[in-house]
Amino acid sequence: MKKIELVCPAGHLPSLKAAVDNGADAVYVGFSNASNARNFPGLNFTEREIREGIEYAHRRGAKVFLTINTFPQGDDMAEWYEAVDKGQEMGVDAQVIANIGVLDYARNKYPDMRIHLSVQAGASTCEAISFYKKHFGIERLILPRVLTIDEVRAVKEKTDVEVEVFALGLLCINYEGECYLSSYLTGESTNTCGACSPAEYVNFDEGPDKLRVTSNGVLINEYDPGEVASYPIACKGRYVTGDAALLDYPMEDLSSLNVLDLIPQLADAGIDALKIEGRQRTRAYVGTVARVFREAIDVYHSNPQGYQVKKQWREDLTALFEGTKQTYSCYVEK
Repeated sequence: MKKIELVCPAGHLPSLKAAVDNGADAVYVGFSNASNARNFPGLNFTEREIREGIEYAHRRGAKVFLTINTFPQGDDMAEWYEAVDKGQEMGVDAQVIANIGVLDYARNKYPDMRIHLSVQAGASTCEAISFYKKHFGIERLILPRVLTIDEVRAVKEKTDVEVEVFALGLLCINYEGECYLSSYLTGESTNTCGACSPAEYVNFDEGPDKLRVTSNGVLINEYDPGEVASYPIACKGRYVTGDAALLDYPMEDLSSLNVLDLIPQLADAGIDALKIEGRQRTRAYVGTVARVFREAIDVYHSNPQGYQVKKQWREDLTALFEGTKQTYSCYVEK
């Protein structure tokens, strides 16, 4: 059985080193510019930092994937093309690309480049995947978090590309790459600015009785004293609906995805890699999740029939969640 690859986030050089030191097989990174969907102040890599990160990872047997997963607008392609060129020149092991124009550029200019299709491309049917394979030679697909294990298995059985699935992080119930809630709320698309609720629109207003949290003036949530406040995202907001007198989560509550229990089923479905979400998270977070999933994957492959989730793994991960509970319901039959 081919061992499942562990792919971990790195929003900066310290996180990259923490991921590699704690057992990541690969890390994914982005430039500090618009080509990258986590283009936040204080995050991401300069050219010098990426070169240092590649050297650090390669010396320790790990790979580096470059994410170019936003969508250029109009004629503004130069920055994306330049990111492809720089990544190739620096020697990244694969580029994770979403936009079809950038894919076309990368494949035509670099016929031997290893390309992974970003989840932001929104490809989850066998026909769509076959299209990207035929025209752009993708070697791996990152699937959205809305598929069941049986659907993941069907993709793997009917296509000849590697399959990577999300294993840990915020749960996204929407069709990744085609969600317009951010555009509706702020006028900024997730596919261009890389954030479901861009920071410049967010406001935390602490009143005498409630903490009110808004995005572009729209009330997303309000909290009683002592309640844990989360970052405001429209789909994870608490609202008054119908005749309800209390705030509730009509779309999605703050559950954090965690597939530790499902590693045997995902392996049986034929996945090639588990992806940890969280380039915006801290070095300590990245180090912990890399260590836990490294141990879990190793334990599974050493004894698939006897695999059990250790209590300490669960406790270590639960302490890091933004939400108050964990779920893996996106992968079980609806």
